[in-house]
Amino acid sequence: MPKVCLNDRAIISVSGKDAEDLLQSLITTDIGALGSDEARPGALLTPQGKILFDFLISRDGEALRLETTSDQAEPLLKRLTMYKLRSVVDLSLQSPAPVTVVFEEEQPAGSYRDHQFEKAGKSVFRLYQDMGSPEADVSELERLRIASGVAVSGPDFALQDVFPHDVLLDLNGGLSFRKGCYVGQEVVSRMQHRATARRRVVIVASEAPLPPTGASITVNGRSIGSLGTVRHKAGLAIVRIDKAGEAITKGDTILAGDVPVTLTLPGWTGLSFPTEADEASA
Repeated sequence: MPKVCLNDRAIISVSGKDAEDLLQSLITTDIGALGSDEARPGALLTPQGKILFDFLISRDGEALRLETTSDQAEPLLKRLTMYKLRSVVDLSLQSPAPVTVVFEEEQPAGSYRDHQFEKAGKSVFRLYQDMGSPEADVSELERLRIASGVAVSGPDFALQDVFPHDVLLDLNGGLSFRKGCYVGQEVVSRMQHRATARRRVVIVASEAPLPPTGASITVNGRSIGSLGTVRHKAGLAIVRIDKAGEAITKGDTILAGDVPVTLTLPGWTGLSFPTEADEASA
């Protein structure tokens, strides 16, 4: 049972009789659809619809668990405390917190299915306990993230810089269009109904080692995005897929820094690069 121990994680526990109602009115994830044995991606947005904090949410008995990075934990706790007002909600923070990621076909006892990988057809589970010495390096998880098109804040995008659609939350169970209002909901709903999302996560491949995270993705000297997580000749990027589609159609070279690359949309998303004909008929 290969496992990776993460050392940069924190957990915010949200409990009390109003806990579910409070989070349902704040975050992008539909908590009503959250199973007892799964962890779903989610975000708390700015009023302008951009991701302010990102996390995985799961149930912990009667409480709700928000797993996030250590550097987001205290600001997120402070923001939730601000929204709490008179709600009967208890908030507590554990940082750092033990988080173990397991790659296994069968779900280990006490674990939570990682919904973002499940959408990509991968069996990945999270355990919120110390599982002893790791059996795999964090690089193994990064390789799987790249192959699956799973982006995370930090290496792949900056907080307050992207919309949920940009990082595929609309497709991986992290963004609801059916529940009631939440912070930033009006903006992302408008993007959904008008089909205006143009930036998306893509998988980057090359025949030479890729440049470091942050390198610009360009076509004919014009930037269409930037490189995120990199593992040798493979990586993730968030790019303008309309511009990428135009380049692919015309046979123009796409570069990451000065390295020629190919871009692929994650197969599980059902997305395709728009062409000029698609744009004309829209």
